[in-house]
Amino acid sequence: MDRNRVNRYPGTDSVAERRRTLFSPESKFKQLREISDDDLVLLLGHRNPGEVYGSIHPPLDEMELPYDPISELIEPSPGARAGDKIRYLQITDSVYFSPLFPAFRGRMYHIRYPGIDTIVYAGRQLIEARERDLERYAKELIETELFDPARTSIRGITVHGSSLRLDEDGMMFDARRRTRYDPASGEVTYIKNQMAVPLDRPVNVGKPMSDEDLLSISARYGGGSVPYRDAKELWELTGRILRQHVEGGFDPGWIEKK
Repeated sequence: MDRNRVNRYPGTDSVAERRRTLFSPESKFKQLREISDDDLVLLLGHRNPGEVYGSIHPPLDEMELPYDPISELIEPSPGARAGDKIRYLQITDSVYFSPLFPAFRGRMYHIRYPGIDTIVYAGRQLIEARERDLERYAKELIETELFDPARTSIRGITVHGSSLRLDEDGMMFDARRRTRYDPASGEVTYIKNQMAVPLDRPVNVGKPMSDEDLLSISARYGGGSVPYRDAKELWELTGRILRQHVEGGFDPGWIEKK
């Protein structure tokens, strides 16, 4: 096994392997649906389809900037080079075997997407980036196995519902009713954008995955996946870190004594 992948996360079970996959910038995720650029713009709600990107400064190539050695080391993203406004995407994940969960979204975003800022909450994850960069990242986050129409939801406001029981149709509860499930086709459409503003036309995001498929790519321990205590290597490592943190916190010289 590649040592670089091992160093990203310990363990030999299926959940540990999935976590290493998520934390690898080289990973290619399976595409499950196709969202057009115009439909993506509708879901995000930052501008109208076909409208030019807003800007907060002129393009970098047109500016006379003071010397900065960092600018010679880091290539500006397309959005930063163009001077785009900062925009956001907020996603919430159900506790019922969603493909991802907030804490790991934050780690994956930093590893995979340059030029972002991100905030982790208990049940949701906010990513901010230059607008054209954000749209490029959002395409992967929504079109691939990282998104499930029933267990993952795009919600800029009134996000709560990630930890609540599922509706009768298997969808996460949403007080703003941004999505609609069609029992006949088994498909989910967004009828409101992430800010719960009604859309001019619905955006289809396809069929939810089965519980079996969700469990097969689960990054969570417990429940129907790998019991946490059965992940011996991970249990020993995290237990050792916790003990060092607690006992070392009371006695800074404790680690040296060991």
